[in-house]
Amino acid sequence: MLFSDILGQEHIKNHLTQSAENGRVPHAQLFVGPEGSGTLPMAIAYAQYLLCKNTNGENTGGNEACNLKFEHFSHPDLHFAFPVATNDKVKKHPVSNMFLEEWRELLSEQPYGNLFDWYKKLGVDNKQGQIGVDEATEIVKSLSLKAYEGGYKVMLIWMAEKMNTSAANKLLKLIEEPPNKTVFILVAEDEEQIINTILSRCQVLHFPPLAEEVIKDALVRNYNLDLTVATKIAHQANGNYNKACDLVYHDSEDTPFESWFIFWIRSAFKAKGNKSAIHDLISWSEDISKTGRETQKQFLQFCIVFFRQALLLNYQADSLVYLETKTENFDLRKFAPFVHGNNILDITNELQDAIYHIERNGNSKIILTDLSIKLTRLLHKKAD
Repeated sequence: MLFSDILGQEHIKNHLTQSAENGRVPHAQLFVGPEGSGTLPMAIAYAQYLLCKNTNGENTGGNEACNLKFEHFSHPDLHFAFPVATNDKVKKHPVSNMFLEEWRELLSEQPYGNLFDWYKKLGVDNKQGQIGVDEATEIVKSLSLKAYEGGYKVMLIWMAEKMNTSAANKLLKLIEEPPNKTVFILVAEDEEQIINTILSRCQVLHFPPLAEEVIKDALVRNYNLDLTVATKIAHQANGNYNKACDLVYHDSEDTPFESWFIFWIRSAFKAKGNKSAIHDLISWSEDISKTGRETQKQFLQFCIVFFRQALLLNYQADSLVYLETKTENFDLRKFAPFVHGNNILDITNELQDAIYHIERNGNSKIILTDLSIKLTRLLHKKAD
């Protein structure tokens, strides 16, 4: 993967290539950035730079046979670990090596893809993937072997926050004192979910969201979009190139989420003293609970964003509002006054609590019904 194909993040590219050329390669690094900021493509490009002994800040001109292997993400000294779960193909003890074909497909099609895209590719939307102790055993085993080409070995762990405690404890010693010329690159979106003992052993690099201008130029270049359309999509993407690509294909998961959300808040608003609206909320909770847990979590994250955008609009911070609703007869400006400083913290906390309980396999029908009843009260709360 060429550094020139990675959008923006020039200061990080320069830092990584110069440190590699100066022989100052940390044995464990953590790339942290929001979805669509390019952490995974950057990690792969950096691994290629190390393994293929490339120079001059680009993945060309070094070992061409080595660079060719990276076109198919199949270099024998590049090892991957990522969240997995059982599916129709793998019935028990799933580990990353069992899903390398699907993984390489995702990297080829959506290098900026998110965890939701990956679970859809695996067909495990109703399960929650993790990096477990079986994976840790495989990592220890693969890194105990000599490098195939005699240079570096790179272990790239994507969505490292999905590593459970047992796996993390098993890898602690290896990450702290890896074999000679072994490099760990951990990629994560949420630094706070990674246990401190792992965090303290890594050099952390923070990736900012992509600038609107960078996304706009990429959309014009890669999709031949009209400049006006590209500008609008870049604004809606809010620094997330994966979301921008979804918007180009009208394939964003936000589209069904928006209709679910608007039905929900309308029913919640009417539910005060209205029995039929309460029945609507219960039916809504039943319908959403039938979707996969990852879909439910993704939807609740969307709700948090929606409420925050309404709050910004309510307080005239229009330049920060990027959300554009597509539902007929719904005006974000008319909804905004109901989200204010007196209820936004409570609403956000309730949504985050619901995500927490769903993540821990609580009964989603009960969780969502409880959340709906609480939302009914919070929407009617008066601003100070």
